[in-house]
Amino acid sequence: MARTKEFDPDAALQSALELFWQRGYEATSMSDLVEHLGVGRASLYATFGNKHELYLKALDRYERAGFTPIVRELSQPGPALPSVRSVVRRYATEAADERLRLNGCLVTNTAAELAPHDRAAARQVERNWDQLETVLHSALVRAQAQGELPAGRDPLALARMLLVLLQGLRVVGKASSDPARVRDAAEQALTLLD
Repeated sequence: MARTKEFDPDAALQSALELFWQRGYEATSMSDLVEHLGVGRASLYATFGNKHELYLKALDRYERAGFTPIVRELSQPGPALPSVRSVVRRYATEAADERLRLNGCLVTNTAAELAPHDRAAARQVERNWDQLETVLHSALVRAQAQGELPAGRDPLALARMLLVLLQGLRVVGKASSDPARVRDAAEQALTLLD
């Protein structure tokens, strides 16, 4: 009886996430995953299911890792607008960073590559965007209640604008070698919070 190669599923999922993030879903074959992870095909299927299921699990892992610090930052006590500004500027900085920008954001990449024709991927992207919009909205409502944001501003509309801006920064940053493009856009959008 052949022995099944033991492996760490958590490490394998992280490695799969990195490969999908670098190459995209369509450009990553199951053979690529087997080779990159150093895990047998049967073990991958038994642990994660097919390539699509593995991708969705990797996307979920990516979302959880990236979302927790944003929630923490936007939910801390005290003035809320500095935290909102910090999140927007961090997105712009990451989108302009030569080391980070080429992979883009896995959620944004999924929205462009899979969401138009893949209902499960579209649901995960929408869930991520709903969560981000909600924490931005909550921070902006708090800012308005604390007198940081003028009373006539619509916190939900501003949260939606910032969500679209953040996703756009990721797309433009991935494709553009001009860091001023994303930084200027972020700073201009932040003037709407004054």
